[in-house]
Amino acid sequence: MRLPARLVDAGPGRIDLPMPLPPKPNPPSELQALDARLTQAGLVRSGRHPSAAHAAADRPAEAAAAELCRPAPEPRFAANGIAWMPVPGWELPWLWGGFSTRLGGLSRAYCGDGAPGELNLGFTAGDSREAVLENRLLFLEAVTGDPSTPLATLRQFHSNLVVRAASADTCREKPRRADGLVSSEPGLLLGVQTADCIPVLVADRRRRVVGAFHAGWRGTVKRIVETGIGRMRLEFGSRPADLIAAIGPGIGACCYAVGEDVFSEFESQFPYARDLFREVFDADPVRLKYPLLFLSQRAPGHLNEGPRLHVDLAEANRRQLLAAGLKPKSIAVIGGCTQCNPDLFFSHRGSRGSAGRMMAVIGIRKRAISR
Repeated sequence: MRLPARLVDAGPGRIDLPMPLPPKPNPPSELQALDARLTQAGLVRSGRHPSAAHAAADRPAEAAAAELCRPAPEPRFAANGIAWMPVPGWELPWLWGGFSTRLGGLSRAYCGDGAPGELNLGFTAGDSREAVLENRLLFLEAVTGDPSTPLATLRQFHSNLVVRAASADTCREKPRRADGLVSSEPGLLLGVQTADCIPVLVADRRRRVVGAFHAGWRGTVKRIVETGIGRMRLEFGSRPADLIAAIGPGIGACCYAVGEDVFSEFESQFPYARDLFREVFDADPVRLKYPLLFLSQRAPGHLNEGPRLHVDLAEANRRQLLAAGLKPKSIAVIGGCTQCNPDLFFSHRGSRGSAGRMMAVIGIRKRAISR
């Protein structure tokens, strides 16, 4: 086939050159073909790098920090001077349970000069072992009435490992490594320590089995609470319909800013993950009061300002309890953000790592109190 020629002016003469072939239309790519089939089925492919409009639509809703804060309940002061929080509605004659605060006690490692002692219950580097042991006796006395009540604790490491506790655990030189305890042994208290993470207590009203779980964001992603309830069902025959649970004080969604990596971890595990996050503009009181001190020559859009992702760990663990089969009315959320209430709670984040530890405990009385 002869192509029509085009003329090129090259000086005194002209040169005939063949016309180029018209470009062939590109065949549809495999992804385009796949999108076409999905469209016919009423589906949309989820890309790793979605468009800006699609990404904006998938972002968590915005909220103000104040809207996300759960108020802290009033603590109960024991006769020995320490303050703790029993679980509302858990006035069962066979059950012990509650959450400590920082009020009372003998520790002086984390309080100012001239302030009264505090109830640090963790063997931290900044406090003396003797003060912590005395504080634990005060807390046990407040909860059970007997400071010599055996207490089983753990070396926690943000896992989903749950172990069965017995009195022999109280005699160990070093506690076992795990983040959950379950037991059916009367007279034994189970304890998990926190300073921002979420403590979760669970009790089986019918079989008289108890569990205590330490749920930071890593343990929550690893489903520590669902794993613990599964262990109670496997070892003791517990049924979700017979379980009650209490979610104790921890850092709230009002203060718990996290990175995109945490959001991705939750999104990979839970279909309701987006409901647990909010985009919050963190209000710095110094910046608000003295805005001229923070002027910058950087161009708009290049400042390290803007909304940050905040996660609601208490709600995440409530969802896990529901997924494990508990009824909504069987779950008590105590409330109280550890960072918002520094006079009431220890906060690892709020104190930049220099903090004591609180404790959540649950146990079965040796002899039920007759009523």
